[in-house]
Amino acid sequence: MPLASENLATSAIALAALVILGWGFYRARPFGKLGILAWLQSVALMLPWLAFFALFAAGVYLNLAGILLVLALSTGLYIFLGNRLRAAAKELPPPNLSALAHPETTPDAESAAIEGAAAPKPPTPPLPGMPEVVPIPAEDLKTIQGIFGIDTFFITETVPYQEGAILKGNLRGEPAKVHAHLSQKLAERLGDRYRLFLVEGPDERPTFVVLPSSTDPKPASLGQKLFAVALMIATIATCLESAGLLQGFDLFSTPDRVMDSLPIALGLLSILGVHELGHQILARKLNVKLSLPYFLPVWQIGSFGAFNRFESLLPNRQSLCDIALAGPVAGGTLSLLLLLVGLELSGPGSPFQISSEFFQGSILVGTLAKLVLGAKLQDSLVDIHPLVAIGWLGLVITAINLMPAGQLDGGRIVQAIYGRKTARRTTIGTVVVLALASLATPLALYWALVIAFLVRDLERPALEELSEPDDARAALGLLMLFLMVATLLPLTPSLAGRLGIGG
Repeated sequence: MPLASENLATSAIALAALVILGWGFYRARPFGKLGILAWLQSVALMLPWLAFFALFAAGVYLNLAGILLVLALSTGLYIFLGNRLRAAAKELPPPNLSALAHPETTPDAESAAIEGAAAPKPPTPPLPGMPEVVPIPAEDLKTIQGIFGIDTFFITETVPYQEGAILKGNLRGEPAKVHAHLSQKLAERLGDRYRLFLVEGPDERPTFVVLPSSTDPKPASLGQKLFAVALMIATIATCLESAGLLQGFDLFSTPDRVMDSLPIALGLLSILGVHELGHQILARKLNVKLSLPYFLPVWQIGSFGAFNRFESLLPNRQSLCDIALAGPVAGGTLSLLLLLVGLELSGPGSPFQISSEFFQGSILVGTLAKLVLGAKLQDSLVDIHPLVAIGWLGLVITAINLMPAGQLDGGRIVQAIYGRKTARRTTIGTVVVLALASLATPLALYWALVIAFLVRDLERPALEELSEPDDARAALGLLMLFLMVATLLPLTPSLAGRLGIGG
């Protein structure tokens, strides 16, 4: 029976990997040679990890030198494919996006459409009890319509929308360049009073939405800032308590041992701080305002990480991807380094002794521990350095925040790379998986509730929503999601036994 469940788990992981790669190929194929080269870059980045875990599951594991060699070859292949991709892009003629936007439109039809769009449809009267929405003044709307033209975006229909308007029509150029040009013209004529969004309409056609700047995201109130500070203080307390529990005592019952808890607590707080600092640095670099982090304190592992909100509009999906990736990359890298250093320092005389079966709780941590500690994992108790515990908890916290749901880092990455429709589906799927996993662990139910009630909504569309992040960012995002699964997914007992993990 254990062997059957192991084979089932291995088959499920392999099937999921094939589905991810197949989905990437399906998305890349319509773009021809460029798309295939970009997809191959993603494969080059993921294949070493897939091969490594496949060999590990088969009972064959590489030493650290072998892993570094495979990663070096993978990086070299990724760079080679990137050079081929750039060379192929230079050989292509500039795209005729106007024909793709509306191939059946003739010049006469364009002129008639522009003339017909000058008079917008009357707004729908508000329902009883609903607040009245003040539309854009007619003079402002006429000025806004005047910035558009046949060479950028010719309007076929104007529809009132909340305090703004939806401008339907046909795009005549690259989305990013057209949006930047029209946004500059709008600012020249009406200053900072309106925002111009380029999004995908319900008919999957490029659509402009104009909203007054009064609808911009608002900065956090004083009460919200105080709440964030209170959560931060509570997180410091739970990190100290978690550090005490790791050492076998309850800090709340023995507060005089706070200095014993401090080193490990500082390690956990450093990982949390580096994670959030990564978000803040990238946001500031991109001129995007982020709120203070709202930490989620928990006594078991100190904290489940934090979530924050954007207090200004995002310029494009690439900026959303960069900000979302910055935190997990920074915090995850620090956690991984602490884990590896701790494993190297582990041995007789280390202050911690844990059951070797604990290393079965994570595919990633278990494989790394096997590479460094080797036969020591066959003992019932393993001497480990405190940095192992800190790095392991840091990886778990990072992985939890990488779950592809709502406004978590993973949800933002999926929204930036694959779009809002896919992000909605992964959010629902994540909640369903967590609900099922709650039958085995109550922590899964906790996170299902957090997502369902606090961070289930997607981020507001960026000002220019049509351009996708480049293939390098997509590959990095895919790799982070893959490592999230490898961190949270446990080894089956029979497989761990075959590999010599556990007494």
